[in-house]
Amino acid sequence: MENLDIQPTGSTPLVRFNADTGKFMLKGRSIPENPGEFFERIMGWLKEYFSETDKDTELEFMLEYANSGSSKWILEILKDLQEYASEGNQIKIIWSYEIDDESIEELGELFQNSVDLPFEMKGVEEDEDEGLS
Repeated sequence: MENLDIQPTGSTPLVRFNADTGKFMLKGRSIPENPGEFFERIMGWLKEYFSETDKDTELEFMLEYANSGSSKWILEILKDLQEYASEGNQIKIIWSYEIDDESIEELGELFQNSVDLPFEMKGVEEDEDEGLS
């Protein structure tokens, strides 16, 4: 299966989903004009991935900002992942945020409380991961 690599733009995050390792990352700003178009591609890829694999999977979010449209779609992705987990797939979510970014931290907590998945909240220093800010 092909990996999913989408380069970041001024309004969409980097998407790096490695089908071989089961390590996935969304990183950057998510303020697409048409979030459905952007996130449906990701959801379609995930559906195909989970139909073909039983690998342990880890998805790390490293978002600087997500608008309300993106947040809605991220929750849909997490609900899909919860469904895949209920089918026996081992899935872990890592929500990385800058320690002083309360809005992204709170968004992660909201998602954590909305789904039944292993969910790690990971506060990082600003220079610990360049590109988070």
